[in-house]
Amino acid sequence: MSERIYYELLLTALSLITGGWLMAVYDGFRFLRILIRHNSLFVGIEDFFYWIYAGGAVFMLLYEQNNGAFRFYAVAGVFLGMVFYDRFVSRFFFRCLKKIHKWFKMITTVSYTHLRAHETRSNL
Repeated sequence: MSERIYYELLLTALSLITGGWLMAVYDGFRFLRILIRHNSLFVGIEDFFYWIYAGGAVFMLLYEQNNGAFRFYAVAGVFLGMVFYDRFVSRFFFRCLKKIHKWFKMITTVSYTHLRAHETRSNL
C-alpha cells in the first residue's frame, strides 16, 4: 500500500480514538453529576465548556494531522468513536462506577450511623 493510504488509515484511527476520548471525558462529567448534584444552570455551563473543548480537540486533530483540511471521514470517525464508546465501553464503565458509588455511599452511611450510635450511648 502507498504511503498516502497509510496516512489516511492513521487519520481514521486517530479520529476514532479522539471520539472515544471525548466520550470518556464526558463520562467524567456525568459521574461528577452523580456524586455532586447540579442544577440545570451548572449542567449547561459544564456542557458549554465541554463542547468548546470537544470542538478544539477535533480542530487540533484536523489541523495537526491534515494541515487544517476538512475531511468528512475524519469527522465521521470522531462521531463513530463516540458512538462506539457510548454503546460498548461507557455502559459497562458506568455500571461499575454506579456500583462503586452505591457501595461507598452504603459504607459511609453505615459508618456515620455507627458513630452516631456510640456518641448517643456515651452521652447517656
